[in-house]
Amino acid sequence: MSGVYRRSAVRSDMPMTYYRKNKEWRERFMGKKFLVAFDDSENAIRAVEFLANTFAPEHRVTLFSVLQDTAALCDMNSPELTPYFQQQQQSFCTLEEKKKSLLTSALEQAKDILIRAGFSEENIDIKLDFKSKGVARDIVIEAANGYDLIVLGRRGVSGIREFFFGSVSQKVLHSAGNVSILVIN
Repeated sequence: MSGVYRRSAVRSDMPMTYYRKNKEWRERFMGKKFLVAFDDSENAIRAVEFLANTFAPEHRVTLFSVLQDTAALCDMNSPELTPYFQQQQQSFCTLEEKKKSLLTSALEQAKDILIRAGFSEENIDIKLDFKSKGVARDIVIEAANGYDLIVLGRRGVSGIREFFFGSVSQKVLHSAGNVSILVIN
């Protein structure tokens, strides 16, 4: 098993396998389906850049983002709404549309990174889903649809929020089951 390193993950009893960047390592993941958990953070872009620079371009890559479903709030027009919410509703909906626009732009940027690295456009999918069970669980549910590897950035939340709620990458690591995970720092 030349080129393979094993060690235990920090705070986990699951073994991790590290491959050197050589022929054996590339063949291990040849022709696979990769799920890139993507938000518009710098870490997500770094994860895409790592994937583009490390793996052969024959793979299928899905750039996957989970959005809050705010359409119901934006379409709500009821006299029972508090006057404060009615005043702020338009601002809230405008902000949500702006966030979606920024995410879509970042996804296109990520797709361009992959294309410049030699990935064919036919092998790159962009998928936006509305949050149903939570971001991490939605990523794991999507990964169960035949993906071989989940790629995600290490963190996209603040330190305080991570302390109380945990990071998405940490939650995915603990619940992904039989799918390999690559967390990019």
